[in-house]
Amino acid sequence: MPATVGRRVHLAAQLPGIHNVTVWSDPRSESQISIDSFIRLARTAERGKFDFFFLAEGLRLREHKGRVYDLDIAGRPENLTVLSALAAVTTRLGLAATVNATFNEPYEVARRFATLDRLSGGRAAWNVVTSHDAFTGENFRRGGFLPEADRYTRAAEFLTAARKLWDSWSEDDLKADAGTGEFIAPGAGRFTHQGRHFDISGRFTTPPGPQGHPVIIQSGESDTGREFAASDAEVVFSRHNRIDAAREFYRDVKRRLAAYGRRPDDLLILPTAGVVVADTDEEAAAYAAEISRGLVGPQTAIAHLEAVWGRDLSGYDPDGPLPDVEPEDEVPLLEGHSVFRKGRAETARQWRRLAEERNLSIRELVIEVGGRQTFVGSPRTVADAIDDYVQTEGADGFVLVPHLVPGGLDDFVDRVVPILQEKGVHRDDYTGGTLRDHLGLSAAPRPARWGGPGRRLRGGHGGHGAIAGPSRYGGNSGIGGHDGHDGHDDKETSA
Repeated sequence: MPATVGRRVHLAAQLPGIHNVTVWSDPRSESQISIDSFIRLARTAERGKFDFFFLAEGLRLREHKGRVYDLDIAGRPENLTVLSALAAVTTRLGLAATVNATFNEPYEVARRFATLDRLSGGRAAWNVVTSHDAFTGENFRRGGFLPEADRYTRAAEFLTAARKLWDSWSEDDLKADAGTGEFIAPGAGRFTHQGRHFDISGRFTTPPGPQGHPVIIQSGESDTGREFAASDAEVVFSRHNRIDAAREFYRDVKRRLAAYGRRPDDLLILPTAGVVVADTDEEAAAYAAEISRGLVGPQTAIAHLEAVWGRDLSGYDPDGPLPDVEPEDEVPLLEGHSVFRKGRAETARQWRRLAEERNLSIRELVIEVGGRQTFVGSPRTVADAIDDYVQTEGADGFVLVPHLVPGGLDDFVDRVVPILQEKGVHRDDYTGGTLRDHLGLSAAPRPARWGGPGRRLRGGHGGHGAIAGPSRYGGNSGIGGHDGHDGHDDKETSA
């Protein structure tokens, strides 16, 4: 690889399943929940030397006017189960999962991530999210009791408790010494945590993997969310893929790090992005317009407008003007959707102003505000735009969300990645084994005592792809399995 001439471009991939970001009706689209789809997309990302593969989470199917919102992809397998399978058929690609801190417990989540980190040889990441609504809570015993103001305090304490569990094993605790007959040290795994939300003590069963702690990801947009990211996260997802807003978000979050004794490079900011690549810019633009209309059909356009207006607008023409009625700000018609949850009256005013300025129909407006691809053009145009975005501090890289599953990343990996490599801003090959290596992050995310990687069991099952070779999951196993980060507002889940 040529000497790096600029800041490194970090790349990740997401298999979409919510927020109607896939053209599932396209003849080339395949199953959103088959293990074959997960495997193909993950292997494509690894072929492109991406940092990690990401799965969002939905804890309840969204409902539009009391019916399942079938414009989303319905049916989502559990993330960590899928990523554990992918650990067997990939060797270097990071494996990142959204797991909810509102409806889980620290012990079980810490154990599952420690297991994934061991199975994958140190490639696990946790996107810490909360859930804001009683609608999602109905699926759980706890219900919707947690006041919104407490979501971050619970999440912060949840993460603190999980770190105590991972640190309960020191580097020398797993002995497996046949000579002395000692397998583990007497105090291995002992932990105690007492706080407002959790009062737990006992012995943690799972020695941590090679990373010690998984990489911590967060996706908050509010002031509280940004502060949480600055204090505790190592990657933050962003919805800002317009350069001016992206740079403001980037500067704001990065400047907060110093208050916590952290450097700007201790936190990577990765917006989600869609990419359309063709031979020429003109061909790509035409294809992008076709994709946008596939993503935002007539039903979707009206549903999004109803989510903001809080009214039944089914009698309006999606290719006609916006309704002349005012929104009902307190009436939710789309349950389980975080995007249009707050400030809907102001959103409606902004949408109306935009539609009037550009003479947009309902459908054209919805495409403009949320249905457009971020990078569109020839391979060179796309590569240059991504590179410029990173070099001018709009982002540290991107989470790419393809509009087709499972082949939606092929053109990018085959045609754009080589140009980024030629520019010296993307790796030719992996140089480390863990996700922390890929991201350039410290081995210890916190200044507290470090638990270390632990030792592999005799005959170890810790290395890259140690569970099985690629052929094991080569057939159509049919296991069941966007917008990038489960909640555009304050790291919520999107059900």
